[in-house]
Amino acid sequence: MTAAKARKNKPASPNTRPTQPALPVPPVAAWPAGFASGAAAAGLKAPGRLDVAVLVADQAVPAAAMFTTNLVQAAPVLVSKEHLKKGRGLVRAVVVNAGNANACTGQQGLRDAREMCQQVARFVRCPIEQVLVASTGVIGRKMAMPKVRKGIAAALKSLGTTQDHFAAFSQAICTTDRWRKVASSTLTLAGGPVQITGTTKGAGMISPNMATTLAFLATDAKLGAAALKQSLQQAIAASYNRAMVDGHQSTNDFAVLLASGSSGVKVSGTAAHDEFESALSTVCLDLASQIVRDGEGATKRMEIVVTGAKSDQIADGIARTIAMSALVRTAIFGNDPNWGRIVSAVGYAPGVKDIRKLRCKIQDVLVYRDGTPTDFNAADLSNAMKSEQVLIEVELGEGHGEGFLQASDLTYEYVRINAEYTT
Repeated sequence: MTAAKARKNKPASPNTRPTQPALPVPPVAAWPAGFASGAAAAGLKAPGRLDVAVLVADQAVPAAAMFTTNLVQAAPVLVSKEHLKKGRGLVRAVVVNAGNANACTGQQGLRDAREMCQQVARFVRCPIEQVLVASTGVIGRKMAMPKVRKGIAAALKSLGTTQDHFAAFSQAICTTDRWRKVASSTLTLAGGPVQITGTTKGAGMISPNMATTLAFLATDAKLGAAALKQSLQQAIAASYNRAMVDGHQSTNDFAVLLASGSSGVKVSGTAAHDEFESALSTVCLDLASQIVRDGEGATKRMEIVVTGAKSDQIADGIARTIAMSALVRTAIFGNDPNWGRIVSAVGYAPGVKDIRKLRCKIQDVLVYRDGTPTDFNAADLSNAMKSEQVLIEVELGEGHGEGFLQASDLTYEYVRINAEYTT
């Protein structure tokens, strides 16, 4: 990702302190043909809030999934991995709950996750291994299964294919999210148009290593499980794995891509696969960007672009080191053009050997080069940093490696939300 590719917004009007961005209006979307969804309020979250959802394909369809790389893995992650392997990449349904992560819950947690799958499997009349399960919420609490059972039954009874059904599903998976997150794309291949639609959740515990979230993606294109897996891995690498809110990796990461084939359009040949993968990556990048913007208490979305490193791996490491710095993130929150925090972070990033040619820009303003600050107007730059999007560019002059990462700022509100999360 080069600096030229990073998007920029106009600076916001001056104010006394940063404020959270206005809530966006989610785009109108629906699942591609071949899928139905339902949602219900089971009482796992606040009364009346949707918290259980199901996504059901008309028949067993090819699927691919990615999961957290945290060694502490929630019961639904373990069960879904097991089912995906036993089902040989064919999936009929996915069941989701929010409000309880079902993580660190031992054998009972595994039994509960399997029971959730079994309830759905009986309803849609498919083998249990063709049902995947995902959960999100507080870690270490046993599932309230009487509520979950009623919620799943209600969600299954409400199955439908309208935009309202899709909206309900995308709302039900949220926890601390301030808004539901959706994205969709239509591309035209040789055989005709195909649709890719996705929804995701996440605002905290977001780390760029299969970023902590749940993501559900579906397409009406015809692809096999192996091709879906390759496309999903590339799309996640270019999007969710370049997104950070707080650097804390979860126990419940789960991203799934299902292909109904209902369009009748087969994705075959290198060119078609490249086009499909590009469209999927665009959808995933849109979703990941929404997560960063909605970071718990966030007021800004940073785009960190690194060029001139010895390798892409080193460039990515630099971007992550900058994004992980609490000092950098608080400076962005306060509209403080404190370039010293950025430059010093580069100096301890893994793989960096020579900083003599280091250059740094904030919002297109060169603030540091060749070992010394430039003569920039700090007041003007501070005003430019009041935008909801702040661009940080670092050039090392060592090679051709490039890196990119987006991250949210660190605010008073983030501390409050996470200090009171379970109490």
